Amino acid sequence: MSHRLIHYRQRAIVRQNGRCFYCGLPVVPKENLDNFALLHGLSPARAGALQCTAEHLQARCDGGPDKEENIVAACITCNQRRHRMKPAPAPDTYAKIVRGQMERGAWHKRPLLRA
Repeated sequence: MSHRLIHYRQRAIVRQNGRCFYCGLPVVPKENLDNFALLHGLSPARAGALQCTAEHLQARCDGGPDKEENIVAACITCNQRRHRMKPAPAPDTYAKIVRGQMERGAWHKRPLLRA
């Protein structure tokens, strides 16, 4: 990841109060995953579902720029699931899907909901 994207991701984390843009759970920088897992009694693999990514609201493959206004912080789970959908839904549509799943407890594995 470029230094610019890392910077935009870090700014997005602050803007979003350390929460995923889609699911609202804490996002954790890769270098802090082990400490986060230990603190919350999670396995490193389970905590890895909350690894922070720089999510392009408009995907790069669709012409989305590497600009701060196009970058939000999202957990790796939300980021990857969005882009596996073909076509990937618009960010606001996807956020509604994720929030609906979160309300039913069907998005992240249960132990993450307590983290």
